[in-house]
Amino acid sequence: MKKIILYIVLGLIALVMLMPFYMMFVMSTLSTNQIYSFPPHLFFGTNLAANFKSMMDQIDIVRSFLNSCIVTFAYTGLSLLFCSMGGYAFATYDFPGKNKLFTLLLGTMMIPFTAGIIPWFMMMSKLGWINSFWALIVPSCANAFGIFWMRQYCQNNVPVSLREAAKIDGCSEWTIFFKIIIPILIPAFAALGIMQFVNTWNDFMTPLLILRKPAMQTLPIALKSMVSDRGNDYGAIMLASTCAVLPLLVAFLCASKFFMSGLTAGAVKE
Repeated sequence: MKKIILYIVLGLIALVMLMPFYMMFVMSTLSTNQIYSFPPHLFFGTNLAANFKSMMDQIDIVRSFLNSCIVTFAYTGLSLLFCSMGGYAFATYDFPGKNKLFTLLLGTMMIPFTAGIIPWFMMMSKLGWINSFWALIVPSCANAFGIFWMRQYCQNNVPVSLREAAKIDGCSEWTIFFKIIIPILIPAFAALGIMQFVNTWNDFMTPLLILRKPAMQTLPIALKSMVSDRGNDYGAIMLASTCAVLPLLVAFLCASKFFMSGLTAGAVKE
């Protein structure tokens, strides 16, 4: 009986969490008048083609989608590489000032990004990275949270004896890392990758400051351009929002198994 009650409660919570996504999908097929009608429409409408045409007239959704893909995949890939290197180094190597450097690294997590946004923008300007994707990819690809995450995972799941055995067999440090350590880090890669992917895909402030050309806009900036003071086509906006959310849902579903194992790794000691 307790399990039945637990499943019912969890089912209701899941329904509440999924309802906004369902309503967004439904609204993407309705006109603005139908969206504002009462009682609200709970089933799909017939205005999808008109909303799609209106969306394409307002923004270049394909170009914005490709821009978001370039920035997100490049940043996520480099972030996983550099953060895994940094976390592995902090977890396995002993070097002078290691603990102080790691403390300093964690201290940077306490500083909000907005506090350093002016120096960051000036640095990007000096580098000539205004209207460049490099400004969205390079500066934070080795971030403190990612290094901390990988360090904790390496400490709990990478035995020292494995590295020592590989060195006895004649493996170089690069061979040990890429051939032995990286396969062990796959659950941590999945969990950190999903978090980095979502944060970068949804990032609004940094692309707004850096990307001035309409052809370089990412999806969040393109969605913002659809909102005006002269009236909005909310059916088209909901359709564009659906196009922006679907890649996140697909990415999470594809990596959900590794994501959950990565989050719980080290929670239970054998």
